[in-house]
Amino acid sequence: MSRKYFGTDGVRGEVGQFPITPDFVLRLGYAAGKVLVDHERQEHPTVIIGKDTRISGYMLEAALQAGLTAAGVNVLLTGPLPTPGIAYLTRALRLSAGVMISASHNPYQDNGIKFFAEGGKKLDDALEREIEAMLDSPMQTSPSRELGRARRIDGAADRYIEFCKSTFPNERNLKGLKLVVDCAHGATYHIAPKVFHELGAEVITIGGEPNGYNINDGVGATHTEAISQAVLQHGADLGISLDGDGDRLMMADRHGKVYDGDQLIYVIAKARAARGQLGGGVVGTVMTNLAMELALQQQGIAFGRAKVGDRYVLELLHENGWQVGGEASGHVLCLDKHTTGDGIISSLQVLAALAELDSDLATICNDWQPFPQKMINVRLNGQDWQAASAAKYAEAQLALAGHGRVVLRPSGTEPVVRVMVEADELALAEQWAGQIAAAIEAA
Repeated sequence: MSRKYFGTDGVRGEVGQFPITPDFVLRLGYAAGKVLVDHERQEHPTVIIGKDTRISGYMLEAALQAGLTAAGVNVLLTGPLPTPGIAYLTRALRLSAGVMISASHNPYQDNGIKFFAEGGKKLDDALEREIEAMLDSPMQTSPSRELGRARRIDGAADRYIEFCKSTFPNERNLKGLKLVVDCAHGATYHIAPKVFHELGAEVITIGGEPNGYNINDGVGATHTEAISQAVLQHGADLGISLDGDGDRLMMADRHGKVYDGDQLIYVIAKARAARGQLGGGVVGTVMTNLAMELALQQQGIAFGRAKVGDRYVLELLHENGWQVGGEASGHVLCLDKHTTGDGIISSLQVLAALAELDSDLATICNDWQPFPQKMINVRLNGQDWQAASAAKYAEAQLALAGHGRVVLRPSGTEPVVRVMVEADELALAEQWAGQIAAAIEAA
């Protein structure tokens, strides 16, 4: 059964347009609350609500709070806190669920609602379907004696700061390092700089002045030119770039060169493998560059591919019993440190890895150079693209075996199939992408 309201990462959209409206979010809170009450079979389950720095967070927080308390759920409000901070507090406080109000790396006009289950893990499909089914039922407020309570809690940010610091090796510190930290004017603005400073680094903060409208605006993990320039301007050793809700990470070296999620995962994995503590293999996605997979294999590290999206990376990590994975967009998962992707914690794992290997990002990442890729978007007019591409796809896979690969991905939002070919030579990638695209177009 497909999800009606939930995407791969909660409910998200433009504020004021369905479903990101006060009335829908009120009903969403109520539906989630009723499902929790039914499952918990206890009086007043407790849920924590956090948000990023978007102006719409106030409105949506109030709507969620009203819906949850109407269903008989108690609510704790943290104010601005990163998404992984809400996951952590859900687990640390033994709560029934956590809710984050954020649209991650999107501009301020968007917002979204993301749920964490008990233990700080992502909500599973079955619970999402139950909530969606409840959304289609009439909303009936609980009797007054059964209503939930809501209160703001103090110290949430401080607890999360201490948690982040605890994931860094006790025997190490960051003294002598000059870091630029880009908080994307988002939820880490009052947290990330303190984490690195309290571990001993000299910290220069950019993107640390949220006003409700500037989240992700020209800064953060999706605008890495900002961290690159700032590192050069301040003569820093490294730059750490987070997104609006703090679950993505990009880094820059002292020359301003930017390293994406795949490269940072490689650094973490290499260091852990060197000390015999990788805990299995590494999970990437179907879009992870083949050169990275081959480099890992050369070091005896197994590699698995999940569908695009940190949700699916997480599922495959759990399935394999592994710890490290993620995707180039900056979602980096270290499941021995946290239940979800965390930009601050991931950056600390990279910094620890650099110290263990006594090396720098450029030297370690020079183990592999990304294979060239050719992407062609082919517009569909009702034709069976899978049948049309089958012969050429098989031919390309055979021709590129060991030094290239083909990925065909239909768009989820438009009638387009994306043809991506990766090869050790650009001419080969272009040749096969063109042939496969032409076969689909001719059908």
